[in-house]
Amino acid sequence: MKVVALIRPRADRAVAPAHFSGGKDSTYNMMKCVEHGHEIAALAHAHPPHSADKEELDSFLFQTVGSSAVHAIAECMELPFYYREIRGTAVTQALDYTLTEDDETEDLFALLAEVKEHHPDVGGVSVGAIFSSYQGNRVQHVCDRLGLTMLPYLWHRDQTELLQEMVSDGVNAILIKVAALGLGRGDLGQTLGQMAPKLLALHEKYGIHPCGEGGEFESFTLDCPLFKKRIVIDESQVVTHSDDDVAPVLYLSIKKVHVEPK
Repeated sequence: MKVVALIRPRADRAVAPAHFSGGKDSTYNMMKCVEHGHEIAALAHAHPPHSADKEELDSFLFQTVGSSAVHAIAECMELPFYYREIRGTAVTQALDYTLTEDDETEDLFALLAEVKEHHPDVGGVSVGAIFSSYQGNRVQHVCDRLGLTMLPYLWHRDQTELLQEMVSDGVNAILIKVAALGLGRGDLGQTLGQMAPKLLALHEKYGIHPCGEGGEFESFTLDCPLFKKRIVIDESQVVTHSDDDVAPVLYLSIKKVHVEPK
């Protein structure tokens, strides 16, 4: 089956937050799609408005940090790239979703409808969801309306096992946002391989989710076995989103990247 990969509906936040962001989960789910015999035909991404103060939206559905560099993933995979500005908000925050005007879920519908228009043979959607029913229900709702099959190969996987598997299978992703006790500025830009021991230790000590499903961190993939080239970050800046004494929310604003041969 030909598949469009969402780059990516986000991981859970404190209560129940949910596109391709270029994070580890959406990347690894693409790898699983290929492993199961599917073909990635295009990438799709919803991005925040082009404004310096809107890089990190308070969205329940979309990860927006790292949006400025997602185009490079499409370049590395040599695939068509579809993107759409996020115009809606989380109008309805109920677990189950019904069609709601001006809800951000409708931005996802419009994005995938555009992909279907240009790729009518696409039958599936790669989704890197792990535990968020809020996210999964909304993506499923959109897929049902468009006649697409949702392919969430990471769904309900053990996160400790999954994190270690991603590292061993060659997902070279870095942390681009931290928002949890025990994580800080020095962890931004570190790879999953470098961070895995610390994340597992924090899981044992504080109960944080090793794959960040509680919103503890977000990531961006620089390389994986599906990439024909790799991404190099040339310029970035650490931004303080929330200056909390216990668990500050910091993110890496990616200003400039380039791709290079492997």
